Amino acid sequence: MYQIVKKRVLNPTVTLIEVEAPMVARKAEPGQFIVLRVDEDGERIPLTIAAYDREAGTITVIFQVVGATTEKLNHKEEGDFLQDFVGPLGRATETEGLKRVAVVGGGVGTAIAYPVAKKLHDVGCHVDLIVGFRTKDLVILEEEFRAASTNLIIGTDDGSYGKKALVTDLLREQIELGAQYDKVIAIGPVPMMKFVSLLTKEYGIKTVVSMNPIIIDGTGMCGGCRLTVGGETKFACVDGPEFNGHLVDFDEAMARGAMYRDFERHAYDEACNLFNRKVE
Repeated sequence: MYQIVKKRVLNPTVTLIEVEAPMVARKAEPGQFIVLRVDEDGERIPLTIAAYDREAGTITVIFQVVGATTEKLNHKEEGDFLQDFVGPLGRATETEGLKRVAVVGGGVGTAIAYPVAKKLHDVGCHVDLIVGFRTKDLVILEEEFRAASTNLIIGTDDGSYGKKALVTDLLREQIELGAQYDKVIAIGPVPMMKFVSLLTKEYGIKTVVSMNPIIIDGTGMCGGCRLTVGGETKFACVDGPEFNGHLVDFDEAMARGAMYRDFERHAYDEACNLFNRKVE
C-alpha cells in the first residue's frame, strides 16, 4: 500500500498528489511514468511522473478527472492509501548535449512538461517553456514553470491570460524571431503534438513527443499501447513514452484512443453516481 502524503487541487479538474514510494523515487527520472491502482478492484492506469524527491521518498503525479479511475482517485485524501504504485517505467527524457530547447505543453500535459524543463534548466540549457490553456481559470503551476525556464510563454485560447494564441503559434513566433533550437519537446493532447510536429518539420527541427496511449501491464506484453512510428510497431511503455514526432502516426493513435470512449463514459458515469456527484 502507498500513502498519499500531499494533495493539492490545481484547478477544478486537475489534482496533484504526492505519494510515498521510496523505491520508485530512488530511480525516477523526467519523462518516465508509473502505473497505479486505486483499490484492489480497480483498473491499472498510467500517470507520468511530475516530480520526485529521493530524500523524502515521494513521487508526485498530476491527473485530470476524465474517467472512472481518476474520479475515484480524486476522492482520496491525504493519509489515504493506493493499492498499487509501480515504476518507474519507460525511458527517461534524453537531455545530454542540448543548449537550447523549446518545451511545449498543452492542458494537463503542461504538468508533465515541468520536470523535463526543470532538468534541462538545472544543467544549464536555455529553456523556452511554452504552455497553453483554454482559459485563465485552468492555468496551473505558473510559479514552478517560471523557476524551471529561461523564458516562460503562456497562451490561452480565449485570451483571458497571457497571449491569445495556440502553442503552435507561440512556437512559430519564437522560431521566426531567430530561436535556434536543438530540439523541441512536445507534451499534451495528441492533436496538439501532431501540429507541433508538422510545424517543426517545416523548419527541420528535431522533435520529441510524449505518447500516452492505453497502457495496462507496462512491460510490452499486452500490446495495448502499440503505436506506429516510422512504419514500425512500437510500444509506448518500453520503447517510449517519447518518440520522434516526425515519425509518429498520430491519426492512428487518435483513432485507437477513441475506441473505448463509450465504455469509458459509462464507467465514469457510474463512478460519479457512486460518489453522488453530478455528471457533466
